[in-house]
Amino acid sequence: MTAPLSRTFFDLLREQAAAQAKATAIIFDERSVTYGELHAKAVQVARALLQSGIQRGDRVGLLAGNCIEWLEIAFGAAALGAVVVPMSTWAKPTELEYLMMDSQVKILFSVARFGRQDFAETLSELVGGDADVADGKRFPALREIVVLGEAERGWTSYRSFVARAGEAALPPPGSGASAADDVFILYTSGSTARPKAVRVVHYAALENGFNIGERQKLSPADRVLVSPPLFWIYACGNALPAAFTHGATLVLQSQFDADEALDLIERHRCTSIYTLPVMTGALVRSERFNPRRTASLRTGLTIGSAADVEVAAKTLGAAQICNIYGATEVYGNCCVTPCDWPLERRMACQGPPLPGVTIRIVDPMTRKPVGVGEVGEAEIKGYRTPGYAGASAEHNAATFTEDGYFRSGDLAFLDHDGFFHFASRSSEIIKRAGINVSPAEIEEHLQRYEGVAQVGVVGAPDQEKGEIIVAFVVPRGQAKLDTEAIKQYCRSRLSSYKVPDRVEVCASLPITETGKLARRQLKDLARSVIPQNGRRVSNG
Repeated sequence: MTAPLSRTFFDLLREQAAAQAKATAIIFDERSVTYGELHAKAVQVARALLQSGIQRGDRVGLLAGNCIEWLEIAFGAAALGAVVVPMSTWAKPTELEYLMMDSQVKILFSVARFGRQDFAETLSELVGGDADVADGKRFPALREIVVLGEAERGWTSYRSFVARAGEAALPPPGSGASAADDVFILYTSGSTARPKAVRVVHYAALENGFNIGERQKLSPADRVLVSPPLFWIYACGNALPAAFTHGATLVLQSQFDADEALDLIERHRCTSIYTLPVMTGALVRSERFNPRRTASLRTGLTIGSAADVEVAAKTLGAAQICNIYGATEVYGNCCVTPCDWPLERRMACQGPPLPGVTIRIVDPMTRKPVGVGEVGEAEIKGYRTPGYAGASAEHNAATFTEDGYFRSGDLAFLDHDGFFHFASRSSEIIKRAGINVSPAEIEEHLQRYEGVAQVGVVGAPDQEKGEIIVAFVVPRGQAKLDTEAIKQYCRSRLSSYKVPDRVEVCASLPITETGKLARRQLKDLARSVIPQNGRRVSNG
């Protein structure tokens, strides 16, 4: 398929609206929106943003589950060259406070509630009512909160916000966002205590996304199910540009639910699915699963082991599922197996790098390239973030090499054909149900728990989630630590996926000769406290 001419997100939407105005762009709940309708609504949002004083480079916060409004706001902001800062709907008050302070959003669009999260209450406690927002003492950059739904706490409703659009003129084509401007800033867990703010650039996301769509052989006839949250690069920087550069339809699910996902696949005849091993497992184990219900699936993307890819292809039915490797810093995916490769080949590796991507494997100690077939640390160049923003910019020098490579920290090797083979993830990051979790962030919170002297957090293998989180705590003096109370403490301060699955009280932690936490030994200890089959268990 010929790549679109557009180099920014809004220009892409305008290009598709001109080419196929009546083609369906999004399906969500009982609503479907055409490319022409989405473009018209994005223009309204852009004009309303202009009336609110939003200009090129300003930060626009977005706190919501997958929905049509999410995309209206994202494309509307992109029309002005404003930068969208998607925020996790799993964020707890302390996490949300940090995101708002670090990102310096000027306007925040938020749902009032999502699942068990009461964001209206949280924002009221953090910011106050409308007058307090305008006062700007706690969050100097923030000028307005817009609620996706009915107005609350004196804040503006989304309907009222869009109604202020008027006839303000948008920047003419080519004078709004630049291809090299940031379109998103995504916060992702890493090896640091705080999430890193990853800059995502218009042209790179579109070009890399187009190449990902090519590996799936997407076309306007495809319907792509997206259950992963749009605040992940996997969705907003991968599925969205992959689908829209090919004129395909996004079928959005507000949040993943296996039974509902099966209904969506069957009802809308989805042909592609963005999944993760834990999601695939939930789908095929559902009492409502039947291969006939997913017979429309052809392709999609997944991470995981060879067995995970096989289940997605054979059991779920996405016979041409693509095996992938990547990170937020490299636009979600930098390696994708072509969907028409034999399944055994797709199971065996993550494929060749995408066009425009260069990967080298280096010795983690010497940083010198290793030979073909030798395992080392993967470094990636090409479509990669220009760097971190906010407080995490201090990590740029350590994360990116002088010659432009991203140091992934992951171990891998390249075969004689140059195909990528993932060996193991970095020593510290925990990959729980496909989500990166920073041990340092959990440790920082546990250190504040009364009676805890030392803490070490590691991942342990789990058949369902890939890894589970195991926290080892050493009591201070004669303190008596209640493991269930510690987990409850974590639940009140951390997103649910960061809460330890197990908490183990121990007399001491293993350390290296230099006095650092010996994580490898701790990981061995973690393996010893879970059942041999690796399934997650709870403890008290």
